[in-house]
Amino acid sequence: MPFDSLSHDLRSALVLHNTATRRVEPFTPADGHTARVYVCGPTVYSAPHIGNMRTYVSSDVLRRTLGLAGYDVLSAMNITDVGHLVSDADSGDDKMARAARAESLTAWQIAAKYTELFFRETERLGITAFTHVPRATDHIGEQIALVQQLEERGVTYRTTDGIYFDTTQIPNYGKLTPHDTRDQLRAGERVAMGDKRHPTDFALWKFSHPDGPQRDMEWASPWGVGFPGWHIECSAMAMKYLGPTLDIHVGGIDHIAVHHTNEIAQSETVTGRPFARWWLHGAFLVLDGEKRMGKSEGNRITLDTLESWGYQPLEFRYLVLLSHYRSPLSFTRGALESAATAYRRLAHRVSTLREQAAGCAEMTAPSLHPHADGFIAALADDLNTPRAVAAVWNLLRDPSIGAASKLSLLEWFDQVLGLGLSAIGAAADVPAPVAELAQRRWELRGAGQYAEADKLRAELTAIGYVVEDERDGYRVRPLEGR
Repeated sequence: MPFDSLSHDLRSALVLHNTATRRVEPFTPADGHTARVYVCGPTVYSAPHIGNMRTYVSSDVLRRTLGLAGYDVLSAMNITDVGHLVSDADSGDDKMARAARAESLTAWQIAAKYTELFFRETERLGITAFTHVPRATDHIGEQIALVQQLEERGVTYRTTDGIYFDTTQIPNYGKLTPHDTRDQLRAGERVAMGDKRHPTDFALWKFSHPDGPQRDMEWASPWGVGFPGWHIECSAMAMKYLGPTLDIHVGGIDHIAVHHTNEIAQSETVTGRPFARWWLHGAFLVLDGEKRMGKSEGNRITLDTLESWGYQPLEFRYLVLLSHYRSPLSFTRGALESAATAYRRLAHRVSTLREQAAGCAEMTAPSLHPHADGFIAALADDLNTPRAVAAVWNLLRDPSIGAASKLSLLEWFDQVLGLGLSAIGAAADVPAPVAELAQRRWELRGAGQYAEADKLRAELTAIGYVVEDERDGYRVRPLEGR
């Protein structure tokens, strides 16, 4: 079928929720052609857990959807390998330095170890590569230059421990949050403010302690030896690779109030332009419907954990697709088992379809558009992956559509779902005449002509093949002993 027309339909219907406006709005890139997408990347101080990976699967669905809609996708994801302190209030250790001490490694070794591990996990989950993956430590110069520009605009001040952004100098600080940010973001109530002037002020550059041991990661700057703050790196690298205004900035809901709010403040102060046209935020993965999964909560489950339980990474990806990205995903062993069972059934059906399609001409030529339209409508509705998965099963259950046509449309769907369907081979070789008989029998059953279907079943048995009917189709295999 004409997939180009389907891509056009998706492109014209696509709407995305924008945290900045708190509305679902029709999406098109600023230039009409290239979607510039920035995704907040990992702080590489420990193994990523499945809560982290849910966010990256969701952002992968976004990028795949934009590509399927016919847009060029220019994407960047940062690697935070310095500057992320254990407190959002700019106090405590750098997470990299703390991990280095705990593992008796250098911060550079920690960064290399967990960056490699992160990309191993993305590969296992079928997450497509980004156009750019900049590391904070490779862009110190850009971050220093950005701080200097902020200094020139009169929005910074110096304390004993660093250079800070004065949030009272801009009128719309906190506009990303739904309430008055200066009332809601009260960092000073969580920890001592130190020399900060206001609770919401944040560090742009932190000084190395002059009396302490030399840090693994520190650099000379116009203000003294030190290291960049966490927020400045995203602004510097996003604007370097994607320009002053992003089409879409993606991250978790935990970043709205502090990290993304501060990115906006520093970026827009320098450029005088919107930092991002759309802000997409994914909800948490929670354990047993109650507690957010996180490293600080001490309840981390990794892909290796799932594999030790007997589950594969793509089975977890399937589970992620069953929940809308803006809704909490309640993770239980029961939910994972149900998703894994469904994914295995899907893989089995694809394998069977390959058997049926091998050397077998389609017996009918029905319209695939109702199924394609359902899938497109789901994706276009703010990436509604649960409905998109339902469209997959509706297609599989349609007895009027031949195996080859189903496979063709399934593989088109999988450009977004990323479930590896194209890599699933046929379970066994079935001769073309046998496949044709089995397909004809299936069509007769779908039309309610059961007597005629039973005759074909008997004919198949006579030549040494058995047909096993399933909820979503059928499977043909040689009879035992033949």
